[in-house]
Amino acid sequence: MLDQAQRLRQMVVKESHSIIPNKPRIITVTSGKGGVGKSNIVVNLSIALQKMGRKVMIFDADIGMGNDDILMGCSSKYNVFDVIFNGKEIEEVVLTGPFGVKLLPGGSALTKVEDLSEIQRTIFLNKLTDLKGLDYIIMDTGAGVNKSVLGFIACCEDLIVVTTPEPTSLTDAYSLLKAVNHFNIKKSAKVIINRSLNNNEADLTFNKFNNAVTRFLDMKLEYLGKIGEDKKVTHAVREQQPVIVSYPSSEATKDIISIADKIEGMSNKSSGMGIEGLFKRIFSIFS
Repeated sequence: MLDQAQRLRQMVVKESHSIIPNKPRIITVTSGKGGVGKSNIVVNLSIALQKMGRKVMIFDADIGMGNDDILMGCSSKYNVFDVIFNGKEIEEVVLTGPFGVKLLPGGSALTKVEDLSEIQRTIFLNKLTDLKGLDYIIMDTGAGVNKSVLGFIACCEDLIVVTTPEPTSLTDAYSLLKAVNHFNIKKSAKVIINRSLNNNEADLTFNKFNNAVTRFLDMKLEYLGKIGEDKKVTHAVREQQPVIVSYPSSEATKDIISIADKIEGMSNKSSGMGIEGLFKRIFSIFS
């Protein structure tokens, strides 16, 4: 009887451990300069991962300039600022886009983190517990080298840098990684080459970029893949629809799905800090 009771207790413990959800993986997507298609990539990659059965939330962390809602074909009435300062609940702020992808608009709240009381922070973190079951949180930052971008890079577990084959884009992407390396924020990054004419140009671009980073910086790069120049992407943006939704058979969509497959294959997905851990780190860094 005692042996049976012991086995039952072990089964209960085992089952309770099995239902503990993995914390979402935090990915920051950024670029050295604007206009390289970063936000478009964030939206389409998120949808690709969602279609693979993952639960994804985009955190639009481009302070004051976020446009992920427009790219997703929806409109944001509120943002994080309203949750912290105006008493809104998370479910009032989070938008639901194509295939169920969630979007949390950042707004300008993070510029006022220093003014937050401990009570305000605690209330906000408690409200975040309503966001359950996420596998990925993908942060879409502003472009360039500044305090907020570096701060969001410091908050993530995986850093993805988007560049194009254009020399100015590569130079600015290098400057961003140089700052990341200088402040010892990250030792590795993943790279997406956008708007390449073909695979050969994308490979040459990454190799050139990787050689410079390897030679002069203490960082390791991983090539996630390319997204080719595709007019369907332009058409989709004008239609305010992600290309993966409007043109599911396009070459750009195939490239996006290939990159999503690689992201899914990244190790240690279950070791994420979670959304509460993310915002605790944001509060710590931006205060």
